[in-house]
Amino acid sequence: MTNARHLSLWFDQVAADGDPLTRRPPLDGDTEADVVIVGAGLTGLWTAYYLTEADPELRIVIVEQEIAGFGASGRNGGWCSALLPTSAAAIARHHGTPAARAMRAAMRDTVVEVGGVAAFEEIDCDFAYGGTITLARSPAQYDRARAMADDAARWGDDVTLLDAATARDRLAATRVHGATYTSDCARVQPARLARGLARVVAARGATIAEGTTALRLAPHAAVTDHGTVRARHVVRATEAWTSALPDSQRDVVPIYSMMIATEPLPPEVWQRIGLARNETFADHRHLIVYGQRTTDDRIAFGGRGAPYHLGSRIDPAFDGDARVHAHLRRALVDLFPELAETAITHAWGGPLGIARDWQPSVGLDERTGIAWAGGYVGDGLSTTNLAGRTLTDLITGHESPLTRLPWVDHRSPRWESEPVRWLGINVGLGIAATADAEERLTRRPSGLAHALGRRTGH
Repeated sequence: MTNARHLSLWFDQVAADGDPLTRRPPLDGDTEADVVIVGAGLTGLWTAYYLTEADPELRIVIVEQEIAGFGASGRNGGWCSALLPTSAAAIARHHGTPAARAMRAAMRDTVVEVGGVAAFEEIDCDFAYGGTITLARSPAQYDRARAMADDAARWGDDVTLLDAATARDRLAATRVHGATYTSDCARVQPARLARGLARVVAARGATIAEGTTALRLAPHAAVTDHGTVRARHVVRATEAWTSALPDSQRDVVPIYSMMIATEPLPPEVWQRIGLARNETFADHRHLIVYGQRTTDDRIAFGGRGAPYHLGSRIDPAFDGDARVHAHLRRALVDLFPELAETAITHAWGGPLGIARDWQPSVGLDERTGIAWAGGYVGDGLSTTNLAGRTLTDLITGHESPLTRLPWVDHRSPRWESEPVRWLGINVGLGIAATADAEERLTRRPSGLAHALGRRTGH
């Protein structure tokens, strides 16, 4: 196992809190359970949490090849948001407007749910309900911001268009033409959330077998390198690592996202920058960036741009990409020039999972007992909670508004075989970057980006 403390700023802070980050014992041979969950990230942990709420007598085994929170759950940007990678309009085209509105409402409620559970279980994960400010830093970006704000009310979302002066008062970046603001997001320290949730689940009697690699999933069984767990239900909660399971290699692809964190910034810098309400922040560019103000007054800042690796390879060597980290630093200084001499203390990355149609899904095959959730495209910190609640209702046979949401039992197309997959994904990443350059030159919305959006469910 990679020294977990070095996986991210978040794990470094968890270690400083006193968490030794050592593995729990692995699975000790063949066993039986009511539910076996493969993956101790947030999807698996939330599922175990709500299953123990629904029926404390359930025998639950979670198998995890590293430690709880090792994947995207402990390395992400810390946005507990109502975002989905699939637009409400796209959901409405396939399922109707009422279904799209229900999905949007469920996501908004999920932000509140995560904060409520963290408070109730006394998980100190720096949850701060500050919303998100997304800057428009060009005329084309401002056009997108205005269109987003105009469209939001149709789906019940609260998105406000800010003029340039108001936006700069909230976040004093360069070249601000305006912004959108939504209250439906909270700043979170994700590793503290995942590790705290694991402690709660273990205290309730669930077994978390770490250092245990799932080799394959079968009807009513998970086969691992330390034995087979036979269970009525098997939950695949492996997100990016789904591509390593036989028969699932093309269900999702792992795409790397990278982050950096500054040293703690002094109060006078924060007085100039803003984020006084602990807002998360981004801008309306196509090649996504995202950031937050941490509780110890750093900026944690991330974005896309790392290449997809042939054959859906996941390797610790890919967790650092000097080129992308340098790009992120330039992007951060472009936003806030006064940070040009500020030290970057942490740089990290990790894979997230993307389905072929960019639509996350959750479901249960009653015939095999295999349930699944994932394909969050980086919007998983909150969506995992909705997945856990929905899987609990599906597994316990409780019909509810959650089990009628349009993402339930959605089956995305499989990704293309290699090398077509490698070529298409990396071309798409290049198009997103080119679209931003095009808009800087033309000052108009990019036609390339419009075409890419149609291919990714927007």
